[in-house]
Amino acid sequence: MMNRFAFYIRKVYSFFSPLVTETLKTSWVLFRIMIPVSIVVKILQELDLIKYIGIALYPMMKYVGLPGEMGFVWGTGMITNLFGGIIAYLSLAPTLLHPLSVAQITILSSMMLIAHSFPVELQIASKSGSRLITMFVIRFGFAFVYGMILHAVFTLLHVCRDIPVINLAAQKAARPGILFWLLSEVRHYLMIMLFIFSLLTLIKLMTKAGLINLLTRVLNPVLSKMGIGKNATPITIIGLTLGITYGGALIIEQSKTLGITKKEVLFSMVLMGLCHSLIEDTLLMFSLGSSFTVILFGRLIFALLITWLFVKLSKKLSDKAFGFIFLNKR
Repeated sequence: MMNRFAFYIRKVYSFFSPLVTETLKTSWVLFRIMIPVSIVVKILQELDLIKYIGIALYPMMKYVGLPGEMGFVWGTGMITNLFGGIIAYLSLAPTLLHPLSVAQITILSSMMLIAHSFPVELQIASKSGSRLITMFVIRFGFAFVYGMILHAVFTLLHVCRDIPVINLAAQKAARPGILFWLLSEVRHYLMIMLFIFSLLTLIKLMTKAGLINLLTRVLNPVLSKMGIGKNATPITIIGLTLGITYGGALIIEQSKTLGITKKEVLFSMVLMGLCHSLIEDTLLMFSLGSSFTVILFGRLIFALLITWLFVKLSKKLSDKAFGFIFLNKR
């Protein structure tokens, strides 16, 4: 009986021990990026400097059919995260001369879904080997392009003109104190570690059950058109569904052992950058009154199309030119 118990203990240990090690390594990769960035963003918030980014974006909003004040909302989302952008929106919405229509909220939400959390997510892309400035241009530029396309379509078809019924009471929540912020950050990092451990465990179980191979066979015909090979497919799917923070962190760590090429990593980061966290983020922005079809299916189709074009055009470049434009030198 004791021998059987000891056998099961060894089996459990041999299963989970590598997962714990990999969780710590992946979390460390992520935390080295997130902790300094969180401190810098907190300082910017305390000094009230983020508003100047909104001022710079003010003139651009007219090209996507939005009031200039929405530049502050988008800018806040880019520097902080979607929650920060939503709070900014809820604080400004009651002061607008005309409330935003479903079309306008959908445009704003779509742009925020593509371009947000830049300090963390662009650093993750950079650590993966992608050039930071290139990833910034792709995400910021195509977020704006998508906004212009939606504005043109909504205007041409005369749809989504209704005003959504949501609570737009002004949000005047006080900024948390330093101690509360520190405790929240620690809790956030612990949750990230737990989530990464759960993801790695799920991937291992799915691999043993043959589900990863099945998923790869089903989706590889589509993702291969995006320049993403079968080894990068499972991680890319994690980024698409759960977020670039997790997908990017996993691809940084596992690209060393799975034989994923630098080009595959870049193409995966481009796709994840344009369309990630399809579940949580989509539901979050839908709660503001956006069109669910546009922010989910429209964004996914747009991201797949742009990534496909990106892959096609990049093939015309020499390896030297490709590396110079798109990849970090290190």
